[in-house]
Amino acid sequence: MTPDIDQKRIVIKIGSSSLTSMNGEVSRRKLEKIVEEVVRLKDNGHEVLLVSSGAVAAGYRRLGFLTRPDSLPEKQASASVGQGLLIETYSDIFMSHGYVASQILITRSDFSDELRYNNARNTINVLLERGIVPIVNENDTISMDFLKFGDNDTLSAKVAGLVQADQLIILSDIEGLYDADPRKDENATLIREVNEITPAIEAAAGDPGSANGTGGMKSKIDAIKISMASGIPSFLGNATTPNIIFDAAHKEAKGSYFEPKSDIQNLNQKKQWIAFNSGPEGKVTVNHTIREAIISDKINLAPTDLQHIEGRFEKDAVVTIIDVDGEVIGLGVVNYSSEALSKIINKPEWALEDNQLPAIENKHLVCHLDTEVPVNQLITT
Repeated sequence: MTPDIDQKRIVIKIGSSSLTSMNGEVSRRKLEKIVEEVVRLKDNGHEVLLVSSGAVAAGYRRLGFLTRPDSLPEKQASASVGQGLLIETYSDIFMSHGYVASQILITRSDFSDELRYNNARNTINVLLERGIVPIVNENDTISMDFLKFGDNDTLSAKVAGLVQADQLIILSDIEGLYDADPRKDENATLIREVNEITPAIEAAAGDPGSANGTGGMKSKIDAIKISMASGIPSFLGNATTPNIIFDAAHKEAKGSYFEPKSDIQNLNQKKQWIAFNSGPEGKVTVNHTIREAIISDKINLAPTDLQHIEGRFEKDAVVTIIDVDGEVIGLGVVNYSSEALSKIINKPEWALEDNQLPAIENKHLVCHLDTEVPVNQLITT
């Protein structure tokens, strides 16, 4: 088969309901359909990474539960059994088509630590470059609720940014984003193209609607905020639609396409990590006179610009920047620990050493990503 001229790196998120049977077990038939479409993309020269849910759904019946468990220990035990079943089935089907699949289990703390974040990216890059199909899932067996991504929609968007994907495809049991819940309103209309996540778009997103899944349309829109801020086009569609993956990659599928505005500056890898993964360790307050200059990304943030420090942090930590009214301006990486900064803030410039470093450098500032969307709505950890 002749490779596509426009070869892409594509991240595909598969929800639990799209790969499990009605009784909650892994459906080999559904996985075969997914794999066959991924193979078509691979045969056309694309690099593909799967973010696959389904570990808990695949495992809970093997533990004797009749319904999906509610307690954390029971869910984690189910994931321990189900993840093995899931990756075994994926691997077997991919191997039958001549491709090797790999398993990557990841936690939120792997993303919040910059060294581990970069190591994950390097590992995945090697796999993709060698023709392997990485299959990523959150490590549900050891993740704590307060340290989880929350759902694989968010994880898929962060993985797409991690590997600098050309497209994110999110598949579930609904055709895309509607202006109302199509399960309740027969007049609901599919929104085919979105260039901006407005309040109206967010209002159209519903609550979790699948018994086997954890994320509803709202989680998908939140995830797409991240991918759009990273300059990555996204697609929402129904996993049961014939050829949905291949057609979505070629912009021919029925569903909703999300294209970032061309005039929005994409975040580089460092700023993506700061904005979406770092987990701020403290806060710094700046005065009103410096606020607009920070937002326009034209200056470094000097020690003399700081009014107040909150929290304990070390050099190179990420902190939230707020104004004197408490409004979030953005995030940045500090050049000093909180202890060192406390000794130099509110001092006149002549009292500082000539070689004094900026408190936060311009290249490490993440401020308003879109003037229409407040930064605190986009920056999520």
